Amino acid sequence: MAKVMDIDGSLLEGGGQILRMSLCFSILCKKPIRVFNIRGGRKKPGLMAQHMKGIELLRDLCNARVRGIGLGSMEIEFHPGDIGRGKFVAHVQTAGSVSLLLQAALPVAIFGSGAITLDLKGGTNVDMAPQVDFMTEIFRPNMERFGATFDFDLFRRGYFPKGGGHCVAHINPVQSLSSVTLVDFGTINRCFGWSFVAGAVPIRVAKDLANGAKNLLNHVYRDQINIEEYKESVDMAPDNCSGIILGIETSSGVVMGGAALGNRNKAAFETGQEAANVVKTAVHLQACVDRHVQDMLIVLMALAEGRSRIRTEPLTMHTQTAIHVAELMTKARFRVVEQPNESVIIECDGIGYRNGHR
Repeated sequence: MAKVMDIDGSLLEGGGQILRMSLCFSILCKKPIRVFNIRGGRKKPGLMAQHMKGIELLRDLCNARVRGIGLGSMEIEFHPGDIGRGKFVAHVQTAGSVSLLLQAALPVAIFGSGAITLDLKGGTNVDMAPQVDFMTEIFRPNMERFGATFDFDLFRRGYFPKGGGHCVAHINPVQSLSSVTLVDFGTINRCFGWSFVAGAVPIRVAKDLANGAKNLLNHVYRDQINIEEYKESVDMAPDNCSGIILGIETSSGVVMGGAALGNRNKAAFETGQEAANVVKTAVHLQACVDRHVQDMLIVLMALAEGRSRIRTEPLTMHTQTAIHVAELMTKARFRVVEQPNESVIIECDGIGYRNGHR
């Protein structure tokens, strides 16, 4: 019987990410784990509803044995089985992020024994997590560089505090992942985005969000900036919300972006600028991956065959945490090389993980 690996959930970022990453590698590397001090770095530590649903989803994906799932639980033990196929459901009754569920499950699902469908409910556009539009329009093209992807259907949006969003992801398995070299920024070919309002929020807020974004993006891109401004239908989004998702594509194939949600305590113009500033900062450093996708690629780099190299901004705490867990649980090795312009290149010799079902 394999020895259980202990992982301190309060290290570095000290939140839900170290739990998600640990479970992912536990399944893929067939290593049972005990995660203690779960979310020990948060004001309200322990499992919340969304974390419980995430654990249950990963449990179901691989028919794992789990001990310790419960609201407020500070410790779980997870004994993985084999990754299956078919439909798996995770319905968070709160506005817990479906993007974080997707982020946790995707690296596992791409190595399934057959096609996998993830039926997810919760918050689609909420604070402290990527908006689902960012996952499909910015993260997905970066994932596809490694040789894996997902299809996505959005049926209803869910906002804080009610949630109620509903989406379905379809994933076909891959044999392995390819290493990626993404260090040449190139020149910007296009700048695009979506600015939305929902519920009782007037359409002028979408215009103000877009104008704020364009105000900053004009410093890095002189041609037309195409930001679609729209109001969600009541059927798609009955509750109140506003937000913006931005992206750029370059001549070398870089796709990166920024996003922000409206806040009643902040002018929409400023919120638009806030999202655009993420892009502007990355462009200034000639980064090929923005700060929000940065940590999501670490698991893919660790699993890929060969050496990956990605130019990005200085590491976020989420990325430092992802690298820590990847090196702790696999034989992948990372190196961070500082560049003269203050960007960094993340190098990783991946483990060449192969799908045992194919």
